[in-house]
Amino acid sequence: MKSIIYTERAPEPIGPYSQAVQAGNMLFISGQIPIDPITNQLIQGGIGDEARQVMKNLEALLQAAGFSFENVVKTTIFLSDMNHFAEVNEVYGSYFRSDFPARETVAVLGLPKNVNVEISLVAVKS
Repeated sequence: MKSIIYTERAPEPIGPYSQAVQAGNMLFISGQIPIDPITNQLIQGGIGDEARQVMKNLEALLQAAGFSFENVVKTTIFLSDMNHFAEVNEVYGSYFRSDFPARETVAVLGLPKNVNVEISLVAVKS
């Protein structure tokens, strides 16, 4: 059985997908990009600001489903340029305390709305 997770504290989907889907004790969060859900505008500034907004969006969805970053078991980070890796990694790392999730980070040719970073994740409650 699956439940669609929705919160106004994260950006509206820009296509035919859900912000997140819970299936039993597992939560699958769609890739989040640096859109401020209040203004519906892309975050401008630097890659650090973009990564922080992405992590805030992920956190809002985790909370909406009753999860936290402690429940995250897998993440995928997409970057427009691998030169952004160190700064994104620093922001990303500040949201995890220990027992870090599995992860891959890949550079891609393009991301939605031409952003520089997108992150998706999977979380599990025991």
